[in-house]
Amino acid sequence: MSADESVSSPATPGGTVDLDAERLTTSTRDPNEMADQLRSWLADRLGPGSAPQITEVTSPAGNGMSSETLLFTAGWNDAGTPVQHRLVARIEPPSTACPVFTTYDLDMQFRVMRLVHEHTSVPVPETLWYEPDAQVLGGPFFVMDRVDGRVPPDVMPYTFGDNWVFDGTEAGRRTMQESAIEALAGIHAITPGRQDLGFLEVDQPGSSSLERHLNHWREYHEWVVKDAPSPLLAECFAWLVANFPAEVSEDRLSWGDSRIGNMMFRDDQVVAVLDWEMAGVAPPEVDIGWMCYLHLFFQGLATQLGVPGLPDMFRPVDVAEAYARVSGHMPADLTWYVAYAAMRHGAIMRRVSERAIYFGEAEMPDDIDDLIVHRATLSGMLDGSYWSGIAL
Repeated sequence: MSADESVSSPATPGGTVDLDAERLTTSTRDPNEMADQLRSWLADRLGPGSAPQITEVTSPAGNGMSSETLLFTAGWNDAGTPVQHRLVARIEPPSTACPVFTTYDLDMQFRVMRLVHEHTSVPVPETLWYEPDAQVLGGPFFVMDRVDGRVPPDVMPYTFGDNWVFDGTEAGRRTMQESAIEALAGIHAITPGRQDLGFLEVDQPGSSSLERHLNHWREYHEWVVKDAPSPLLAECFAWLVANFPAEVSEDRLSWGDSRIGNMMFRDDQVVAVLDWEMAGVAPPEVDIGWMCYLHLFFQGLATQLGVPGLPDMFRPVDVAEAYARVSGHMPADLTWYVAYAAMRHGAIMRRVSERAIYFGEAEMPDDIDDLIVHRATLSGMLDGSYWSGIAL
């Protein structure tokens, strides 16, 4: 499949809205304008005589449609000595850009990354500054060190072939998977009993973090569909409530967007864990289910195209066993948690499709649920037919 083809029906498992993966809008800001704004801001931050310069400004392509990312090199005088740093700015998207999520708490992300950096050996970029003033770049932002590594691509998905993950060795992919699971277990070593995670709790009803987590996502679903309800998503969230786990594991720091597309690798080992905007407090199975399902999602896209994909990666049974080895905790039955991931992802993908329509990159389908590119997967989960092909 060439890079200019669309991720659309029949390439997607069920939906018919055409999403051109190479043309989806991920930012509406001008990097050069932001460079001038950053230079002025950094001069104020560093003080007289610093004379900062901003060069090599780029916005990465291929991953991410939520917070905006700016890569740049900053040089300045540090007590008379010239220094140079390769940096990254993460910026809240403007409300006029039809953002994917309701809010972007950059301060929360900054605090979580510092927490993980200070209390675990999980590799995260060092955070330098947080700026709450939206006047500087058009939204709050934070700046962190830049890490060198390779990220499994979303565009086109790494399961499609012609990329470093697919073209690597089976042993290398096993190493990647083990390293990713080890990093996830390291994040989960942070618990409410060891660190204050109150700033990550969501203001939702529920007697457990998992109930509050589910209610938070049900509210997000309602925000997404607004006055155009999705029969499929409504049925999904009803299923989640009706099949809610009777017993849940102890709470942990939850990464939220736990997938290899949010990790950097070097020599098949994780060197940076990125994208913390979905962080919260939840049982570890929430992250484990998301990690498994996001691979299953990309594998499903490959299967629909008639290409083999990478069916042996991130099988839930293998992930659970590997997680137990490195953490000492055997995850509960992952069926509900994989479904929970897929159904939350359904709400996100509906928003992504509507965002593409907003920017004139797709057309509204006749059936509202065709906005959900994996609607057939969700239907199969609801009627039970999906699970026979999943190694749980």
